[in-house]
Amino acid sequence: MVTQVVEIAEDGNYLSKYRGFLLVKQGDVEVGRVPLDDITALILSAHSITLSKNLIMALAERKAPIITCGKTYHPLALSLPYDSHFDQTGILWMQIECSKPFAKRLWQSVVKEKIINQSICLDFFEPASPILEELNVLARRTKSGDSSNMEAQAARLYWKALLGADFRRNTQVGQENSLLNYGYSVLRAATARAVCSAGLTPALGIHHRNRKNPFSLVDDLMEPFRPLVDKIVREIVDNGIGPGADLTPELKRQLTRVLDFDVVLKKGNSTVMSSLYRLAQTFVNSLQENKNVLEFPKLKYANQLI
Repeated sequence: MVTQVVEIAEDGNYLSKYRGFLLVKQGDVEVGRVPLDDITALILSAHSITLSKNLIMALAERKAPIITCGKTYHPLALSLPYDSHFDQTGILWMQIECSKPFAKRLWQSVVKEKIINQSICLDFFEPASPILEELNVLARRTKSGDSSNMEAQAARLYWKALLGADFRRNTQVGQENSLLNYGYSVLRAATARAVCSAGLTPALGIHHRNRKNPFSLVDDLMEPFRPLVDKIVREIVDNGIGPGADLTPELKRQLTRVLDFDVVLKKGNSTVMSSLYRLAQTFVNSLQENKNVLEFPKLKYANQLI
């Protein structure tokens, strides 16, 4: 599967559909084109951009989301196709009828997997850290619905061990947070595409239930994948980007690589993008069977990835 995350970072660009391509122009001058079928997501980080309706429709037909980012690359808006699956109404009713106890059991497995992956990520950089065993204990102790809030307890330990004692996860402050925001935006867009492809309604989450968030389920299912972005950010920091450095095209390119990383599913090696599709489909299967059959990828050590 070809995955291309296209970002428009310069003002004054006009984006349109030309045959099977996304065409980018500055005035009358063509500055780039990308096959529409290869686009996983379109990120708009510049302030002044014009899109044609035909392009928006073409991306929607391909289930490719459009993300609008703020100043620190935190996503402010995410557009998704309205109709994307032959059984969308039936799946919607299954989501509505999902019982709270079952939703809590599903969320338990999501949180447990996230903490395990945080431990794997941290072990890659700090194999002697005493925090590793603490994270593993928190994963084992995660209860239905994460009633003891092991996710937050793990986060407090994890971030300090991974990015330093002074680091605070704040979407509005700091260079590391800008890097994380951008990487998570890419991951969120890819998860949204997988969720819609499976016929799921993204507003109906199993844990995130903010009525102002139309992507609650997306935010639920992407949680175990966040440590993949965290690893890239730690590598960037270790390579020395310097305080106040801009989020350059090269740094963004490194962050978008997360979707092509290798992971392991039951049937063998896969990419993160493909594993997101698999997770969304097994979420549907779980609703159909009223049984937790969520399939999460196993992270592995490789030259590019844990």
